[in-house]
Amino acid sequence: MNSAARDPSADRETVREVHRLASAGDLTGAAAAALAALGAGLEHPLLLNVAALQLEREGRFEDACRYLRRAIELAPQDIGALNALGLCLQSLNRDDEALAHFDAVIALAPQAAFGHANRGRALLALGRIEEAHGSFHKALEHESNVAALAGLAAIATFRGDHSQARQLAEKVLKVEPNYPDAVMSIAAADLAAEQPQEAARGLRELLADRRVAPVDRAHALSMLGDVLDAQHRYAEAFAAYTESNEQLTTIYSSQYAGGETALEFTRLLTEQFQNVPPHRWAPSAPGKRATGAVRHVFLIGFPRSGTTLLEAALEGHPAIQSLEEQELMIDSVGAYLGRPEYVHRLAAAGDSELQGFRDAYWRRVRDAGIDLANRVFVDKYPLNTLKLPLIARLFPDAKILLARRDPRDVVLSCFRRRFRMNAPMFQLLSLDGAARFYDATMRAAEVFQERLKLELRVAQHEMIVGDFRSELTAICNWIGLDWTDAIRAVDQRSHKRAVVTPSTAQLLRGVDSATVGQWRHYAPQLASVLPILEPWVRKFGYDSRP
Repeated sequence: MNSAARDPSADRETVREVHRLASAGDLTGAAAAALAALGAGLEHPLLLNVAALQLEREGRFEDACRYLRRAIELAPQDIGALNALGLCLQSLNRDDEALAHFDAVIALAPQAAFGHANRGRALLALGRIEEAHGSFHKALEHESNVAALAGLAAIATFRGDHSQARQLAEKVLKVEPNYPDAVMSIAAADLAAEQPQEAARGLRELLADRRVAPVDRAHALSMLGDVLDAQHRYAEAFAAYTESNEQLTTIYSSQYAGGETALEFTRLLTEQFQNVPPHRWAPSAPGKRATGAVRHVFLIGFPRSGTTLLEAALEGHPAIQSLEEQELMIDSVGAYLGRPEYVHRLAAAGDSELQGFRDAYWRRVRDAGIDLANRVFVDKYPLNTLKLPLIARLFPDAKILLARRDPRDVVLSCFRRRFRMNAPMFQLLSLDGAARFYDATMRAAEVFQERLKLELRVAQHEMIVGDFRSELTAICNWIGLDWTDAIRAVDQRSHKRAVVTPSTAQLLRGVDSATVGQWRHYAPQLASVLPILEPWVRKFGYDSRP
């Protein structure tokens, strides 16, 4: 129906009716009326916003985003639509995009507490904990806001201050009972206080609430798994982790299930690399660092293999500057590893071409506020393992520190932990997917190193937690440094970390050997993937016996 044939008075009445229903709390009725009006050809930002909310409740986040983008096209300064799109993008784990929309909300309404609170939530999801802390406090300067209080409780949890987390979360629950983030902060405090029964009770009450969003439900299930694990109820814990991952798979399948998976990419990349004549991988000129760094170390491995512990230890050395989990090679990755076959371009690239990408890398380091004058730079990014050919061409004089841990513990931990979602992390949502991705990544690393002959040292997690000083002294000596007692204070530095990863909570306990051999508790559940991992178990020297 075109606009000329419409009845403006009737259209205004339709919009008013949807607004009345939504204001009265009848979101189902408001959504039904909005969708009917949209289906009849009436477009209005309010209708699109209300319809999007219903689509989100149904888990149709991509469709909801499409409606909200249209609402913003019709009304670019509609704060409600901008905020709603940011929240919807957060549900899809697209927090970088969400952050831009919350920034737009704040630019239009600097006093809007919800804009600052939601900005804080996006920053927290990105692991940018200090910036998130600032945004939450900014929100509270304008008014009491449960999202901001819950966000500060989450930060206190990450830092191990469970008393503060509990106080903040209880304030939230007085206003909004069963607020998911607050419930989970209190559950974490209960677990830290060795009261798993209380933690389980709160989480089960949350999970019984049908209003809980799918992402929050998945996170609560994962935490329930941790609580059950603490009670040595391993079969039940595994069932909770499985249900959590199944829900996350449903949520993110529209983004990551179609097309080439990370596993397929890794296998194809390895195959294409092997097709390049070996002489093409002769070392290139080192190129200039343009930063004053005296040495360059890449800390790589596989998720949950011990890279965070190593980075937290090494950053205690006064001569080391580290940067964690930032994709500094993104410019060159697009050019040379965007597709598996692009590796042939990499092998053929001339030094002048490569120097431009080296410069881009160091520019990103400077943009992160890192001063490398007379320092050793440690770039920690676990899956840079798959970029070893790129590292070899761009930085042939760099040292490679490869974190290694029992493959069975690695795969189990990947299955249990929550990561910021992307294609590789989507692979970890199933036990089989995690095991096969691990196998493919280790195979790639082996093939790459065989031809590239990089200066590579293996750091075995079990040896590090077993004899921390000896192992870190050896690693420091390999880098060209001496041991310093400041390296020991991993737990103290972890309280102040500006970036959060799934390993942060464990670092607060310092160097801990309790996670060694955890896979044995779950041996029956891991039975289907043990044959995939067994070759690496043997090759890396681990005991094959259950």
